[in-house]
Amino acid sequence: MPASLLPRLIVEHLTDLTPELLGEYGIRSLFMDFDNTIVPYTTDKPTEAMDRWLTAMQESEIFLCVVSNSRNQRVVRFCNAHGLHCVTHSRKPFQKGIREALTRYHLDPRTTALVGDQIFTDVLGANCGGLTSILVTPIRLHNIWLKLRNVAEQPFIFLARGRRR
Repeated sequence: MPASLLPRLIVEHLTDLTPELLGEYGIRSLFMDFDNTIVPYTTDKPTEAMDRWLTAMQESEIFLCVVSNSRNQRVVRFCNAHGLHCVTHSRKPFQKGIREALTRYHLDPRTTALVGDQIFTDVLGANCGGLTSILVTPIRLHNIWLKLRNVAEQPFIFLARGRRR
């Protein structure tokens, strides 16, 4: 698969994704990054809007699974509390966790998307695995390292926005 750093789709927030929009891309399964995609790094409490979105998506025909690089148990606790499937220690952009989730849940990468806030992990991992890559704006850049990474990602975001769907 191509090692592209360009996301196929860019949305402002995870909550902007709808079953209808995903359906336009042939997506039936959605892998989601956790930190700065669902909740900020500093909490495991979703906003009311995120809580409503998770409930609505679970009621749709879209399969949801958190695929996170985190080793923190708060990810597992969050997923258990919200009825989400979960793969942690995924090592994105490497394929370990992505392949594990695809295999565990018998999913086709061609109908699966991975959404996250980072070009160098989430987008690259999705593209290398043959999934549809979706980039969201990070919820909160709370330290200098996240801010610097975000600056380094801007040229790729600019190029991706210039492409036609």
